[in-house]
Amino acid sequence: MTAATLPQNALRHDAQVIGLVGLAHSVSHFYHLILAPLFPWIKVEFGLSYSQLGFLMTVFFIVSATVQTASGFIVDRFGARPVLFAGMVSLGTSALILAASPTYGMLMLGAAVAGMGNGVFHPVDFTLLNKHVSQSRLGHAFSVHGISGNLGWAAAPVFLVTIANLASWRTALVGASLLAFSVLAALIVYRSALDPREVRESVGKAPAKGADAGGSASMLAFMKLPQVWACWAFFLITTFALSGIQNFSASALTQIYNISLPLATASYTVFMLSSAGGMILGGFAAGRVANHDRIIAYSFVLSGSFAVLVGLNLFPGWTVPLLLGVIGFGSGVAGPSRDLMVRAAAPKGATGRVYGVVYSGLDIGLATGPLLFGALMDASHPTWLFLLVGVLQVAAIFTAVTVGKGNRARRAQAEAQTAA
Repeated sequence: MTAATLPQNALRHDAQVIGLVGLAHSVSHFYHLILAPLFPWIKVEFGLSYSQLGFLMTVFFIVSATVQTASGFIVDRFGARPVLFAGMVSLGTSALILAASPTYGMLMLGAAVAGMGNGVFHPVDFTLLNKHVSQSRLGHAFSVHGISGNLGWAAAPVFLVTIANLASWRTALVGASLLAFSVLAALIVYRSALDPREVRESVGKAPAKGADAGGSASMLAFMKLPQVWACWAFFLITTFALSGIQNFSASALTQIYNISLPLATASYTVFMLSSAGGMILGGFAAGRVANHDRIIAYSFVLSGSFAVLVGLNLFPGWTVPLLLGVIGFGSGVAGPSRDLMVRAAAPKGATGRVYGVVYSGLDIGLATGPLLFGALMDASHPTWLFLLVGVLQVAAIFTAVTVGKGNRARRAQAEAQTAA
């Protein structure tokens, strides 16, 4: 299918693609928390330590990081749609393995299979959005993509804990499996919207056979681009910081401000909701500028500064939800610009590979961050958690600026060649 034969109602088509990809992405993030909310039940039944429970999540994200890098190459070679279906099957199957696990080893297998399924989503999602959504709506597409992930994070604990309380933790995992397979069924029903042959005029065609994205015979030539690795570092740093807030903010806030656990937990909820609101605004902002690193810089100066303020304990406890809200809002505004920045760094024909490599930094950050932040909490340094988050967000600005400079240099070079 060529651009000339695309549906006349482009808005409806774009919305359908964005909705399907967002739905799949929400399931991916749901499975990030497929085990953590059920740890109290699993710990008792198997007699596990917290270290053993935490290692299950390390297995999940290490496997996900490895698969994410490899799946980018597979997406570029075979298309995004079949890889998306395979990832959803892996997620649904992993929940069944976990639900039937008689031993700790089987739990690790289930976590590994879940990591395999999770690893395909970013190369798949961004390839589909870049190839199927109009250029003018990409900012909004990436905004919805980010919000859907946050909704998946928010839904998982409520879904799993409610069923576990009413029935059992194994029944909750069966329910999670049914959720994944139900979304897979919806994707299959509406698969025509994700037709791999359908490519917008705004997206460069794949390179000729025998050539890669950089005009070289090697499929790995894109890895020589400095901005690709600067993007990888950006994701590693920012998700490392996110892991601290995601896993330990409630405990840290109760110690720093002597507030109740419900208020501290509500502060994290405000962080997530504000992040979602920031993504909506960030989608509009990203669609109106070319230099996305500048939006990221302004946003992270705001959120990083407020993270430091939280760590310095300069305000009364009742202001904590407001402070966390500002941190979340700044991080959210940067989200769509972040994804468009990566898109600009990807050479034509290498979208899947670039997103696969770059987003592996996300999984590594989520896998390793809790180790450091957990050590800080064990050492009774809760204030250091927020100080470090602020420092990391400011440090991420330098990687974003590096990517922006590289993208502008490539754009100027391409314009000069066109003019010549």
